[in-house]
Amino acid sequence: QNILTVCFSVGYSAVALNHVIDFKEKKQEIIKPVSPSELFPSLPIVQGTSKRIKVLTRLTLVVSDPSHCNLLRSTSANIRLYDIIAVFPKTEKLFHIACTTLDVDLVCINVTEKLPFYFRRPPVNMAIDRGIYFELLYTPAIKDSTMRRYTISNAISLMQICKGKNIVISSAAERPLELRGPYDVANLGLLFGLPEGEAKAAVSTNCRAAMLHGETRKSACGIVYTVKKPRRVEEEETTVPACKKAKTQA
Repeated sequence: QNILTVCFSVGYSAVALNHVIDFKEKKQEIIKPVSPSELFPSLPIVQGTSKRIKVLTRLTLVVSDPSHCNLLRSTSANIRLYDIIAVFPKTEKLFHIACTTLDVDLVCINVTEKLPFYFRRPPVNMAIDRGIYFELLYTPAIKDSTMRRYTISNAISLMQICKGKNIVISSAAERPLELRGPYDVANLGLLFGLPEGEAKAAVSTNCRAAMLHGETRKSACGIVYTVKKPRRVEEEETTVPACKKAKTQA
């Protein structure tokens, strides 16, 4: 509740509750997510609007073996209940599999230690074409100077390949003091090597696009938005009758 209150006060309109499963530590099963209404009976209202802050459920799978990916390929009923699905690959082979074949919304990048592999352009471009986003965490950079160095180094190596596209910067905060406002996070994106426009998108439009990608994954039918096309001046002139056009020209 305290973290939600801080998110509301600094300007966020949506928060994702992350459920992490690491198969390497112990055998775990994907359980049904707890409804946010059960955890938070009263949600704060977003500043400047009359809407309450939106709370989403997220599942993050830490995979260190190709067999762990079979759980994502299976049609598990509990997996479909989560709003966002993320995968944290530990090896280059698993990173390639996550970018090319797995049906996920986010691919997490390790920022607490030096990466054991280099990013390759083909899988990254394929993930961008599939609408998958890459997640960078900023909380480790706040906690420790060594992790700050790894965070900046791994982020810059990713930016050299993806050119700042499809990046999401999140907190993974466990305490209210670890949270930062959207504008502060955008400034951190500049430190990570993001251009100014992409740094702002990493905390706004890209996050919303990842949420919509999760909705299309759950519905299996896709979501279509219609936008009215503005009429050009040339088109308006062609629709005017010839008699009226002659009078106006006279």
